[in-house]
Amino acid sequence: MNILGYLQKIGRALMVPVATLPAAAILMGIGYWIDPTGWGSNSALAAFLIKSGAAIIDNMSILFAVGIAYGMSKDKDGAAALSGLVGYYVLTTLLSPGAVAQIQGLPLDQVPKAFAKINNQFIGILVGVITAELYNRFSSVELHKALAFFSGRRLVPIVTSVVMLALAFPLMYLWPIVFNGLVHFGESIMGMGPVGAGIYAFFNRLLIPVGLHHALNSVFWFDVAGINDIPNFLGGAKSLAEGKAVLGVTGMYQAGFFPIMMFGLPGAALAIYHTAKPQNKARVASLMIAAAFAAFFTGVTEPLEFSFMFVAPALYLLHAVLTGLSVYIAASMQWIAGFGFSAGLVDLVLSTKNPLAKDILMLVVQGFAFFAIYYFSFRFAIKTFNFKTPGQEEDDEEGVEQDGSPVSSDTDSLAHAYIDLIGGGANVVGIDSCITRLRLTLNDTAIVDEAAAKRLGASGVIKLNKTNVQIIVGAKAELIATRMSQLLAGKVIEVPAVAAVKVAAFAAPAVAVKPVMGNLVLVAPMSGEVVSLLQVPDAAFSSKAVGEGLAIRPTGKLVLAPADGVIAKIFNTNHAFALIADNGAELIVHIGLDTVKLGGKGFTRLLEQGSRVKAGDAVLELDLEYLTANAVSIISPVVVSNVEQFDGVIDFAVGQVEAGKTALYTIKAK
Repeated sequence: MNILGYLQKIGRALMVPVATLPAAAILMGIGYWIDPTGWGSNSALAAFLIKSGAAIIDNMSILFAVGIAYGMSKDKDGAAALSGLVGYYVLTTLLSPGAVAQIQGLPLDQVPKAFAKINNQFIGILVGVITAELYNRFSSVELHKALAFFSGRRLVPIVTSVVMLALAFPLMYLWPIVFNGLVHFGESIMGMGPVGAGIYAFFNRLLIPVGLHHALNSVFWFDVAGINDIPNFLGGAKSLAEGKAVLGVTGMYQAGFFPIMMFGLPGAALAIYHTAKPQNKARVASLMIAAAFAAFFTGVTEPLEFSFMFVAPALYLLHAVLTGLSVYIAASMQWIAGFGFSAGLVDLVLSTKNPLAKDILMLVVQGFAFFAIYYFSFRFAIKTFNFKTPGQEEDDEEGVEQDGSPVSSDTDSLAHAYIDLIGGGANVVGIDSCITRLRLTLNDTAIVDEAAAKRLGASGVIKLNKTNVQIIVGAKAELIATRMSQLLAGKVIEVPAVAAVKVAAFAAPAVAVKPVMGNLVLVAPMSGEVVSLLQVPDAAFSSKAVGEGLAIRPTGKLVLAPADGVIAKIFNTNHAFALIADNGAELIVHIGLDTVKLGGKGFTRLLEQGSRVKAGDAVLELDLEYLTANAVSIISPVVVSNVEQFDGVIDFAVGQVEAGKTALYTIKAK
């Protein structure tokens, strides 16, 4: 994996601990609302809530170590998280001021001050990354029988402890250098005051497309470079009393985002809607309303930003500049509010009683101004430069449904479909997700079918390089990614061909179904021995969850069309195809079992997807020698997946069948 791809993986894993911040924000925000001046001294309930939230904020470094170790582990197992906790405690204990003084033989007052800050997010991130790599490497190791109890996942905490012990020694000398460098960087930005805040915000937006803004945020929002904007702001009066916060300063790296996320981006959404072509306005309205509401209410802006980020990069650059300007203005005027999750309405309301909040209503006034700025600047730019924002596409542009809705909202079907359009399991190296996007590591991103992704409802496909791609799928990203991982790990019944058909044959052309009077007799698509579905060694087929029919153990190299119709789908790996017969029967011919993992080896495609065929036309050619040696089984089911639309299947063949000549079974008309 290249550096960018690895940083992407870290960026996604950072979302695991960062996602805990809304809980802290709500608890502490309500606590400060109840007791804004005494931070709990005047109210037991307020103290209860504030301390509950502080339990999260004060232990962010531990959460980073545990969350990243879990998030970057290959199978998201709890053992990785436990190992992260073990590694964190070992390393931070060895690098505590007392331990350093004892190991180096120094008086305690001569230990570098950097070690007093060893319990920080940077160390948490470092431990989390190293632990995840150790877990991925050693969680499957089998030890000698005498030590068998410590094999596999039980081995990882032990290995992690040893590695952290070794890491502690160089860090005793390197950490003060790293820490002082980070502090110097933070101080240089702080020294720039509001200008520095604006520069930070500008780069924050620019890094959104590659998901690396989280790394930049950690410098300004958490205690890495001495700024610690979010925890100190959430600490409210306590942070102020302890000298950790300064009224009018703490929160300046957050405040200016509220006018952008709550007002500016919705203004851009309105401009995109107004500039859409008349025939596309209904579709664009549904997309923009949902995206603008998410930005206004929660501060989640990715659905809206990704709608124009790549179709109009100049607009996105304008957005980044305006964000920097907003943060600069708010910081200059000392209009301050903060957030625990993002700059939406929820966090703005929770900020109103925080003692560090200042002139919050002016942020709303600034927001109205930025709504107008975004609306008129985006509308002018779209019209003047003819940017292809949503609704401005050519009428025949591929990949856009006229009603603007995804082909299917079913997570299971979407997971199957996304696996197929990225080239199947053979092309997958790793699957991750962020709030709104699938983050995929593939052998070859060129295989990814962008048009099919858009037909499924994706708002964008980002090919970062030859091995890393992101697909913007919305709020269901994590659910889809989890389901994809389960399917590829074999933890659930995998029925890829059925999924493709059930997702409205997403890559198929429209098929004109001509009702056929009487029954439909299928011819055998392969020569070989007939096998009952009940004897197929695959639960999906033997349970008839896929459909009704028969299987064949092939002896010939050709696979033929079993009926007249249209090839609705041929999988990228050529291991299966779906045919919609002229009577509407959805037929699935699946060559072998688990053959999707062969990545197309052993198969040669003779016809293309969308081809009209007659019964007996050759569709695929097989390398039986290779398939017999490498496939789990070469038993090949031939089923009708929508049998419920007919009166059943009768006249099953037995024994040997000859491709294109022997009747395999009959689909009985109602």
